[in-house]
Amino acid sequence: MNYVRQAIASLTIFGTTSLRELRSLAKPGPRMVDEFECVVSVLLAIIFAHILGAQNVGWAAFSGYMVMRSHVSESLTRGILRIIGTSAGAGAALGLAPFVITNSLLLSLSLIIFGGVTLYFALVGKRSYAWLFTGLTFCMVLIDGMKHPSESVLPFAQSRLVEILAGTLACILVSAVSTFTIRRRLPRQSKETPVQAAIRHSVVWHKGAAKHSVQAAIALGLIPWIWVWTGITSLSQSSITIMAVMMIPVTSLSTSVLNPITSRLILRFIGCSVGGLIATAILLSSHQSPILMTIGVCIGVLVGRHIENSNSSISYIGTQFVLAFLVVLVPDTYTNAALEPGMERLAGILFGVVILEPVLLASHYLFRDHPGNDGIEMKQPSSNE
Repeated sequence: MNYVRQAIASLTIFGTTSLRELRSLAKPGPRMVDEFECVVSVLLAIIFAHILGAQNVGWAAFSGYMVMRSHVSESLTRGILRIIGTSAGAGAALGLAPFVITNSLLLSLSLIIFGGVTLYFALVGKRSYAWLFTGLTFCMVLIDGMKHPSESVLPFAQSRLVEILAGTLACILVSAVSTFTIRRRLPRQSKETPVQAAIRHSVVWHKGAAKHSVQAAIALGLIPWIWVWTGITSLSQSSITIMAVMMIPVTSLSTSVLNPITSRLILRFIGCSVGGLIATAILLSSHQSPILMTIGVCIGVLVGRHIENSNSSISYIGTQFVLAFLVVLVPDTYTNAALEPGMERLAGILFGVVILEPVLLASHYLFRDHPGNDGIEMKQPSSNE
């Protein structure tokens, strides 16, 4: 019942905050510039993804959204880390796939070890964004490959890299043009996330982060067995939810691992559900018109980014709203803009909540955490890091 009450409260706050924030949507300033940068970046990412032949154009569009920062130097750094992480994860998956893809036990162990290790370094390391995408891509490629054990995982890995490249290139181009034109007249604002703020220093050991990573690893390790039992086809998207939701500041791990993650899961579920429903309505009512769908994409990105840029407690919903909105509404091909592929990916994203939450509950009740020393040992980053 606590989860139901928390979900209802979050949904109520989301509704009232969204209405309040939308009143300031047309207010000029850095916030508006950032939102229009994201719109242009997403549209350009879609164009690049189609030109390069990406399989999942919606993910390329979301990369164009997520890489954007207030200055081209920040966008470039973020984009490079995203590309490096994706390349490393895809390469590791390609090398390991022939040995584990047909064996559920070996595949499960691979996801547990690689997913847990990369998430730990994403939580405590200096280059957290690269570590996160190394783990994300590794898990996505292997999990997608288990559905077709007799086929190579290379096409999916290549498409994943193409999607990231298309979105990142689009974002950097838009950010560069904006930085040296419009933003030259605006005060520079660094869009540092709480995760980035919490890991300015490298961490040698963090007990809470280690426990946290083990929980995520167990959830990832369950995926091959869930595939065997249920045959759900979109479990690679579930791995994204597991790793992305567990990516929180290490400072919030000092006393309890349950509440911050449960809140994050609820916000992700609400944001994705609302975004998916609205995108579905637009896709159906547009009768697959590319013009109407493109207008819908622009409005959805603008509104989602506006909510994300708010200082409210539910700003995380804005990101999740855009994620689901783009995954559902942006078709892989405009000649056959079907609803089913996007809904299947959205279902996989939401199913990640179903996989992760029982693991968190079991861990919480079996190994109750006590306030105290987390065994944090810090080291100053060297000058070349």
